[in-house]
Amino acid sequence: MGKAVELNESNFEEVVLKSDKPVLVDFWAEWCGPCRMVGPVVEEIAGEYADKAVVAKLDVDANQELSIKYGIRSIPALLFFKNGQVVDNVIGAVPKSVLTGKLEAQIGTEV
Repeated sequence: MGKAVELNESNFEEVVLKSDKPVLVDFWAEWCGPCRMVGPVVEEIAGEYADKAVVAKLDVDANQELSIKYGIRSIPALLFFKNGQVVDNVIGAVPKSVLTGKLEAQIGTEV
């Protein structure tokens, strides 16, 4: 069973920007209620998509530079990366089907 990768300033480039698979990054914080609602869903997706995509979490409080770089103003913010670029995003707590739909769209456009 896959588990979401814990991201930080030192592994972000390797895990996200250099990935040959689509990447879903959950920008979250411990104190954020909606983030705690989305967290288990992100973990489920990590398990279900372990062979097709990378699913990761980034604590915005511990990684403020990356949060600023990607313009994170509201959390949870879920960014979808492909070939090192942000290709889609979702702000706020949304149903799992919204996240898997967007992830499937990125997997479906594999080159």
